[in-house]
Amino acid sequence: MWRTKAAGVPVGIVVADAGYGNECLFREGLEALGLEYAVGVSHPTTVWAAGTGPIPAKPYRGIGKPATLLKRDANHQPVSVKTLAMSLPPQAWRTVTWREASNTMLRSRFARMRVRPAHRDYWLSQLRDEVWLLVEWRKGEPESTKYWLSNLPATIKMEELVATTKMRWRIERDYEELKQEFGLGHYEGRGWRGFHHHATLCIAAYGFLLAQRLRQKKARQRPLPSLPESYRPRGASARATACP
Repeated sequence: MWRTKAAGVPVGIVVADAGYGNECLFREGLEALGLEYAVGVSHPTTVWAAGTGPIPAKPYRGIGKPATLLKRDANHQPVSVKTLAMSLPPQAWRTVTWREASNTMLRSRFARMRVRPAHRDYWLSQLRDEVWLLVEWRKGEPESTKYWLSNLPATIKMEELVATTKMRWRIERDYEELKQEFGLGHYEGRGWRGFHHHATLCIAAYGFLLAQRLRQKKARQRPLPSLPESYRPRGASARATACP
């Protein structure tokens, strides 16, 4: 990813499922590159809620090695994102509508709050920066079901945050088209080099056809120029004129 950014390729917001989002090093790597992200996490992921945090290192008294690491005790423990979500009052939840496909409008209940990721911060000397925790609790479900962490700005609107986290449907759509239309799943070899070559060709073909599709869409949306009133198509009968 750092090579992509160094090459000047335009970058957007990184979206990923919990397979990537659960990795604290992955999120920290994105932050180090200056990239914004909205990634899924699993319910055991621990965070510090607003107003809570680990114990800071004790001030140095001039004797021995100075303490630098954050600490925890029985009264200073992070909570899982699920526990935090289930403790929210009813008024914290809002129904938000977002678009997930060209003709599909979806709706669900969401809550969000500012938190600090707590993963092994007892190895750190400073707290991590605050991020958004977004939680989805679908109607009819006994508990909250989906969780995301995002370093998008603190001023972002709820609707925009939800729409960003839900952009992953595009990835799933692309993956399905790559398998069904471009043969990504047809590779039967066992070597990495062969698979890399096969996947590269599939993605290149998909990228080319997607670009053509977008060009045709723009061409259809382009307004047609109006024709002068005096225009007559080839082969049309001449306009009758009155004799003076």
